[in-house]
Amino acid sequence: MRHPAGRPGESLVSNADDKQGKPAWRWAKRLLTLCFFILVPVLLFMLVKNLDWQEVSQALRGYSTSILLAAVGVTVLSYAVYSSFDLIGRAYTQHGLPARQVLPLTFVCYAFTLNLSSWVGGVALRYRLYSRLGLKVSTITRVLSMSLITNWLGYILLAGVLFTFGLLKLPEGWAIGATGLRIIGLALLVVGIGYLLACQFSSRRSWTIRGHELTLPALPMALLQAGLGALNWSLMALIIYLLLPEDAFYPTILGILMISSIAGVITHIPAGLGVIEAVFIAMLQHEMSKGSIVAALIGYRAIYFLLPLVVACVVYLVLEKRAKKLRQNAGQENSEEPRPA
Repeated sequence: MRHPAGRPGESLVSNADDKQGKPAWRWAKRLLTLCFFILVPVLLFMLVKNLDWQEVSQALRGYSTSILLAAVGVTVLSYAVYSSFDLIGRAYTQHGLPARQVLPLTFVCYAFTLNLSSWVGGVALRYRLYSRLGLKVSTITRVLSMSLITNWLGYILLAGVLFTFGLLKLPEGWAIGATGLRIIGLALLVVGIGYLLACQFSSRRSWTIRGHELTLPALPMALLQAGLGALNWSLMALIIYLLLPEDAFYPTILGILMISSIAGVITHIPAGLGVIEAVFIAMLQHEMSKGSIVAALIGYRAIYFLLPLVVACVVYLVLEKRAKKLRQNAGQENSEEPRPA
């Protein structure tokens, strides 16, 4: 009988049975679960406490209904694109979880990643939810790796094109200068194209990193990674572009988002609070008022970060409930199987 995890050898019950007789592992897992359920509410509370909700409300009231609906529509499309990243991981690992389980799981992880950090949403939550559905740690690691590569491959290629061809205009006096930005762009393109060429021509296809085997995908899958990753970054920038004044230049907005996102990753501040705003104001204040920039970014955070997070919290509770039910059903099925005489 094929279990919910779908792949032979990855049944819910066999994973549980494998850990019987390992009390240290079971206690460690319980401790990590407890820490997770303490950490997430604390981070959520800090996020809500640090927001000026009156400022958010005023910023959103300044936009027409059509603009807000358009921004929400692009947000839905962006989350759908990102959620499909783990479908690539599903094809890559050939695990048997259906898309109806993978898509909402990835949506929840993405919303938590944006608001609470990649360690909470991208790593801890992904491992918890996938393991609850019966996937092995090695399989989850490969799915996570493919998702990360998809996201950053799209970033590398998109930023490489923007920087190399001078589509992002830097303010006067910036130390890096236009030439330095082009050099960075070329370096990014070399890395991105190098990955694609390796997927097509590399004679060595697999590497073992900390006991986990990683294998290069075929070129069609790598091209799909590049396309979906770039599309998601483009949609994120489109939301900010819609909320800014009409004279905003979309390639510039996209390029600034690329720079601010890296700055947010380097500073390790959840949701990049203050970092994204500082970069956008520094690079756009000579073209439009600070008030319009701040209003657009507040609207962006409310629509792209906070609104999906509210939905994700509800979906997360549903996923936990369903995973528990699946494990209970699998345990009942296993107990009902006839034992050999």
